[in-house]
Amino acid sequence: MRVFVIVAVWLAIVLAPALARAQDTDALRRELEQLKRQQEQYQKAIEALSERLKRLESQPAPAAVAPAVPAPGGVAQVPTAPGTTSGPTSLMDLARPRQPFALYGQRGAGQLLFDIGVSADFVGNITQRSVDKANAGSFPGRENRFFPREIELSIFGQIDPYASGAFRIETGEEEPGGEAGVNLAEAYLTLLTLPFGTQLKMGQVRNRFGLLNEHHRDGIPQPDVPNVLLRFLGEEGLVERGAELTWVPSLPFYLEALVGVFGGDNEEAFGRAKLNEPLVTGRLRTFYELTDDHAIQLGVSGARGQTPDRLRSTLLGADLKYKWRPEGWLHPLLTVGAEGIYSIRRVENDLGEKTTRDRLGWYTWVETQPWRRWALGARYDSTQYPVNPGREWAVEPYVAFFPSEFLRFRLGYKHTERTHRDGFTDNEASARIADELFFQFTFILGAHPAHPF
Repeated sequence: MRVFVIVAVWLAIVLAPALARAQDTDALRRELEQLKRQQEQYQKAIEALSERLKRLESQPAPAAVAPAVPAPGGVAQVPTAPGTTSGPTSLMDLARPRQPFALYGQRGAGQLLFDIGVSADFVGNITQRSVDKANAGSFPGRENRFFPREIELSIFGQIDPYASGAFRIETGEEEPGGEAGVNLAEAYLTLLTLPFGTQLKMGQVRNRFGLLNEHHRDGIPQPDVPNVLLRFLGEEGLVERGAELTWVPSLPFYLEALVGVFGGDNEEAFGRAKLNEPLVTGRLRTFYELTDDHAIQLGVSGARGQTPDRLRSTLLGADLKYKWRPEGWLHPLLTVGAEGIYSIRRVENDLGEKTTRDRLGWYTWVETQPWRRWALGARYDSTQYPVNPGREWAVEPYVAFFPSEFLRFRLGYKHTERTHRDGFTDNEASARIADELFFQFTFILGAHPAHPF
């Protein structure tokens, strides 16, 4: 028995190192096999990437496209280095669609491809009994009332990388105590990437004639529309159905040119409403940053159409807007704007003879906002009547309070004097002099597009 134990111990002593070496060898062999497999996988991945790189290098490189930058007025243009212009391009390069919206492809599943918002504008006014009886206030037929002037539902956004769309319906009180009807305010398609750097807007639009016509009523600087716009274009402004082509050329400075062809439905200035005898509009607008704190926008406009009697009607306009925003301010400290419209209209007089009426109207306003939530301003109007003799002038100071960027209150007073009573004598009343007190509040729910400059 003792001999057996001695032999067993001797075998353990002798064979233990050999067994340990065998176990280490097996472990190392397994690790080596694992590394070889990983090396084979890495080699296959490297070969696949190398092959993909070769295929990409063998293809012609696409032209680099800079993301579109919205210029003043919302027109997209491709930025270039200061003082440089783009190189020569072929007709095929000009005709090739460009990608103006780099973020469009990042929308995920389940996201809406459009924005939706609601804006509401309410106005109240108090005036003399004679002005009320004559229906001759700033809101004809709604004197001494508080009413919803414009409540608007807006849906707008990208259709695809090359087109956008907008749809707006509105309601408001048009007659005292009457039901507020729902109307189509705007509905248009914009093609963003046409040849030669142009864009085309088609549908029913607020024409970009002048400074304020393209603004909806919540974007007007004062509680009411300037007198020249009310007399020459009507309370709703120039809203037409047709197409408008915009071009922003590659220049050292910003310049926007547009031309439009419309039916001419506006009854105040045109009214022919025939595409074979269309209303043609045009506008040039430029923008300058005078310094880091000062900027100015200048524009000229034109519109030529026919009245229902097939008589020629032409409108010529010029406008400017200046803003001063000191360094570090979130809002302009000073805003100054002005617009003038010259009307040339053929009319038929009482004797049945055709004659021409040349009329001029203009307004200017100044607004200062020394505090974040308070603004003070005043507007002056001077306007001849498009057809009738005479003119009127008005002055309107106002104060505005902004609890937030989505809510605004305004209080204003307007004094108007007219040289003639013609056109302001309904119900045998006279409204040669009118004094009006305005109260307005406006709020926004959801998305709302920014107004240009």
